[in-house]
Amino acid sequence: MDIKSIYSLFIQCDGISTDSRKCQKDSMFVALKGDNFDGNVFVESAIEAGCKYSLTSDESRANNKTIFYVPDTLVALQQLASYHRQQMNATVIAITGTNGKTTTKELTSAVMKAKYGDDVINTEGNLNNHIGVPLTLLRIKSHHKYAIVEMGANHPGEIKTLADIAMPDYGLITNVGTAHILGFGSFEGVIKTKTELYENLKKSNGTIFVNGANQNIFPKSEGAKRIVYGVNGSALNASVESADPFLKVKFDNGASAQTNLIGAYNLENVMAAACVGSHFGVEMPMIVSALENYKPSNNRSQLITTASNKLIVDAYNANPTSMKAALDNFFALKSESEKALVLGDMRELGADSDAEHNKIVEMIAASGIKKVMLVGECFAAAAKNGMSTFKNVDELITVLADNKLSGCLVLIKGSNSIKLTKVVEHL
Repeated sequence: MDIKSIYSLFIQCDGISTDSRKCQKDSMFVALKGDNFDGNVFVESAIEAGCKYSLTSDESRANNKTIFYVPDTLVALQQLASYHRQQMNATVIAITGTNGKTTTKELTSAVMKAKYGDDVINTEGNLNNHIGVPLTLLRIKSHHKYAIVEMGANHPGEIKTLADIAMPDYGLITNVGTAHILGFGSFEGVIKTKTELYENLKKSNGTIFVNGANQNIFPKSEGAKRIVYGVNGSALNASVESADPFLKVKFDNGASAQTNLIGAYNLENVMAAACVGSHFGVEMPMIVSALENYKPSNNRSQLITTASNKLIVDAYNANPTSMKAALDNFFALKSESEKALVLGDMRELGADSDAEHNKIVEMIAASGIKKVMLVGECFAAAAKNGMSTFKNVDELITVLADNKLSGCLVLIKGSNSIKLTKVVEHL
């Protein structure tokens, strides 16, 4: 089937499903195939569950009535999404970066929705990969004016692929840092991959929102139409008024916003969202209100008060750049409570792993914090005397059952695969 034929089926459906267990009635089921699953096995059951059509790469299952054959269902999904994006009138704003892209996406969406409401659509959760981006694009309806699409990557070329699919009108890179070095090969590889978004926008005559203070990426935006923020005299600039513990931002135009975000490092995320909103006509009072009403709920920069402790939960992910920023902020917080750390390994650092974990341990040692709990083999190898180490989070939970932590301000941060969020209910 060519893409127009597939699209003629799609427009008869109510959305896309890639999980036969969660089939929406009258949706189109796309049978994706992975290392540990084969969606082709479920094309018939998806129809029985209420899907109108299924796409399969198993020709023997096609009946050309409700189940249709395509050579590669992933390619078909991506091509369908790109074709659909071209049929819609929504302005597509792509957001990527090493740290803060999901928070920036959420803040930007909140700001834009303050004025445009349901005419704004955005990536749900962190569906930001080669499957998630197409699924986001396929949710665009004719009434949508803006689509805010998050893009993630851990290997070279991935942002190029996603940008080619989404064909953004605008793009924003929050920052670049030392993450996924195992996949990218080097910090320079991170920069090259993230700025593939810039290259796409240069070719399409799109527009870049760029932080003028970030010298790792600002020079890469030269030659493109760009809107600069983060420096004096730019489209928008702001500074940290306070961050103890919640970030309060002071804009150069005199406005201020008291956010519910932990950490001065969220300043650049707030500025990015405000700059995008301002460019698209969201008035400053609306921007401030949206920023102040946004409450993180995704284990990013959250403050949780339990019966025993106060927890700063930033455990969705971790890399050397974000870990250092979180620790610097934590060390600077004024607290009557004793401070404690629950940190998990930073994954996918390749040959740099030992050195980067050692740097973090040195930071901790210099801070004077006594209660330090490190989870994972990398931190275990780097730990100094007095630091408690655990093979995994379950081992830490077992120890906490007999040695309850109480009356502390606790920072919880680690790579998502360490699963530190499991420890929250035990603190």
